[in-house]
Amino acid sequence: MQYGVIMAGGAGTRLWPLSRAEKPKQLLTVVRGKSLLQLSYERLRGLLPADRIYVCTGEAHRAAVLANLPELPPDNLLGEPTGRDTANAVGFPAAVLHKRDPEAVMAITTADHVIEPQEKFIAALKVAFAVAEQQPQSLVTFGIVPTHGHTGLGYVQRGEALKVSTESGAPGAYKVQAFKEKPDKQTADRYVESGRYYWNSGMFVWRCDTVLAELAQHLPASHAGLSKIAAAWDTPQRADVLNAVYPTLPKISIDYGLMEPAALGKGKATVAVVEMPVQWLDVGSWPALAETLRTDDQNNAMEGGAFVFVDSDDNIVVSEDPDHLISLIGVSDMIVVHAKDTTLVCPKDQSQRVKDMVAKVKEKFGDRYL
Repeated sequence: MQYGVIMAGGAGTRLWPLSRAEKPKQLLTVVRGKSLLQLSYERLRGLLPADRIYVCTGEAHRAAVLANLPELPPDNLLGEPTGRDTANAVGFPAAVLHKRDPEAVMAITTADHVIEPQEKFIAALKVAFAVAEQQPQSLVTFGIVPTHGHTGLGYVQRGEALKVSTESGAPGAYKVQAFKEKPDKQTADRYVESGRYYWNSGMFVWRCDTVLAELAQHLPASHAGLSKIAAAWDTPQRADVLNAVYPTLPKISIDYGLMEPAALGKGKATVAVVEMPVQWLDVGSWPALAETLRTDDQNNAMEGGAFVFVDSDDNIVVSEDPDHLISLIGVSDMIVVHAKDTTLVCPKDQSQRVKDMVAKVKEKFGDRYL
């Protein structure tokens, strides 16, 4: 049976002060009146019924996620007691699903991207499911067709085409030749020009038993702990075992801990990449989010409040109070974000330093404004 899992962890500190501990970025209503989590869920609903979609998130966000996704069965929300990086965030639902359905094939998707059009996302998902079902030892990732030489993303180098039967008859699936770390600009441009490299999407499809077997080989401590959790999952001991075991799991990413060694042949699985030719936006900063917002004639991107601009252009202005007026005079290339108890003002080209500001706020005020 096919399943979808949305990874909805992470704090999203670069979208502070709207993204907070109690309401991380995936729950913010910032894209066409919907949250990033709702958009991710709707994408999966284009292929899967509600009862076969799961969400893995922090246990502290359980109530907020269920309120955000009222159609999601409560038992399909897997709450991590604490974050232990993506290898465990992926292994956790794989272990639970495998216990419930030994033939389970799951798609791992993210909750912090805008992906359009949905039709191309669904088409790529169907191909990836076909690869995993026809070649059961495959670990399938998705490669976003790059539009430019991006230096902030990892890349996937494709190898030979795979023979896979699909509805479209055009697989678009390839063996992975190598994963590449974030390159310099010259190298990134060369990757794009070659036509054989994709942006690494961080999304996957595989049989649950296949990925668990690879975890057993490459990350045995995680596999052992997740097996204990799965064994207790549908018993009265579920919460006690989860809370005791999960925080002890080694903290490591799925890319570094599993995908990269598997691509080098260090295991029984093979690694494949399915081409996904979509518009793919990682909403991880205010300038990135601004690409989804409405703009005026002076290219001011805005959301949520009332705004007046005089001789001001190319700004990003966001308010969580629809009745709060923000007015700018003679201002360009700035970010202005108004929250209930906090206001952020910074140049657009300094947006990556918001994370540093969050650290300084925590140092001075503790968790009061986080």
